[in-house]
Amino acid sequence: MKVSISALHSGGRRGGALLAVLWLSAALAAIAFSAAQTVRAERDRTANLVDGTRAALLAWSGVERGLLYLQWGPGIPLPDGRPRFWAPGMPFLRFSFPSGEALVEIIPESSKMNVNAAPPDFLARLIVALGYPPPLAAKVAAAIVDWRSRYDPQTALDPLYLRLDPTFRVPHASFQQIEELSSVYGMTSELLYGRVERTPDGNWVPRAGLRDCLSVYGAAGAFDINSVQPAVMAAAGVPPDAIATVVALRRDAPITREQLRALAANLGPAAASFVIGGDKIYTIRATARIRKPNGGLSDLRRTATLTVLLSPTYDLGSYRILDARSGPAVRPMEETWPW
Repeated sequence: MKVSISALHSGGRRGGALLAVLWLSAALAAIAFSAAQTVRAERDRTANLVDGTRAALLAWSGVERGLLYLQWGPGIPLPDGRPRFWAPGMPFLRFSFPSGEALVEIIPESSKMNVNAAPPDFLARLIVALGYPPPLAAKVAAAIVDWRSRYDPQTALDPLYLRLDPTFRVPHASFQQIEELSSVYGMTSELLYGRVERTPDGNWVPRAGLRDCLSVYGAAGAFDINSVQPAVMAAAGVPPDAIATVVALRRDAPITREQLRALAANLGPAAASFVIGGDKIYTIRATARIRKPNGGLSDLRRTATLTVLLSPTYDLGSYRILDARSGPAVRPMEETWPW
């Protein structure tokens, strides 16, 4: 059978055209897949931004309600005897909203050591109690004391800061905000803000940082027993077994004055450093999670924090805002607290 040259050329052209169509289809499919991936990523990013905004607004709602509960105090007790709103010693409040839930911490600033009054040995013991080696603890404690002390050319650490990039001058004055600690020589973000560690059983647990233990508004030796950090107790000289007892007791219910008197022998010489309740300055920190369409809670968290001075002398019954901030949750919150 004879095949003409023109027929061969025609078949070749048809084969080339089919191959071009196949390549074009593959290219279009790849472009469509890439566009779909981009659209999906943008959709997820937008959804996260919306959820983050909703969670941030919910956190501020928790802060505002927590402030009201703090101002209203115990009020008329509930039928079971529990406070209707808030009472000294209650470190947590749990609020449920139609759009989600907020876990609110009521933190008396008296549960923290005053960073401008803490002795150097206390600072060093505190950093060791937070899980850091003694050499680092001694270095950071000395840098904190140098920062807040008057300039002394014999002991000042200014040459260390002048070797940094960028360089800056140490103020040699009292700390005005606890975040100033981030610029102290030797400080790390984990030491200041805390960290999360995995336990041998695979769970993640939060570890406190200096921000949870020190404050510019804090006490100089009278700590609220219901909200003081274990590391502060350790730095104050409380034995480890007594610290464990205090933590276990206040997980069930706020420690009462009678219980505190009974604990005095276990707390040792540091017993006089602990009281029930705070002063007039409180930090209200709310961590919010929005509710998903299926009724569960989102894993996304946002935190809002407000530090207030209650009942200023110039306007009794009111409050003055000392600090306010918001952002992502800096550490996991306790989700099983009884309140």
